[in-house]
Amino acid sequence: MKKENNDFLEKELSYKIMGCFYDVRNKYGSGHHERVYDRTLGEQFELKNIRYISQPRIDIYSLDTGKKIAIYVPDKLVENKIIVEIKAKPVTSKEDQRQVIEYLKASKYEIAYLVNFGEEEFHPQRFIYTNDRKPFLSTGKVTPQNL
Repeated sequence: MKKENNDFLEKELSYKIMGCFYDVRNKYGSGHHERVYDRTLGEQFELKNIRYISQPRIDIYSLDTGKKIAIYVPDKLVENKIIVEIKAKPVTSKEDQRQVIEYLKASKYEIAYLVNFGEEEFHPQRFIYTNDRKPFLSTGKVTPQNL
């Protein structure tokens, strides 16, 4: 899906999701285990009428052939559009960021959030990798609709 520079992918939904992240962080701080944030984030999604799946199985495709090569299990999938990966550790690593980006590159999803509730300074990260940049989709062999 090609977007103009001034278009913000899933703007309204992204705004709601960010609100949920901040609600959880403001209520629970930074000292809990990941499962506490995972469950309380699910509660916030429900309170805001945001549909989500916990621990969904997401197909990962070969960038060359478009064949399914693996399964990725993120923490949440929101409205079947946005991946949410939750952490609760002192620092978000480059490896955490790289993993989210690589999964976006090889899946049909275009947006992911990496949210680390354990960091002292709370800054959820939004990653975009649009489907028009994915070789396995741009070849015409596979389309987002038939994935």
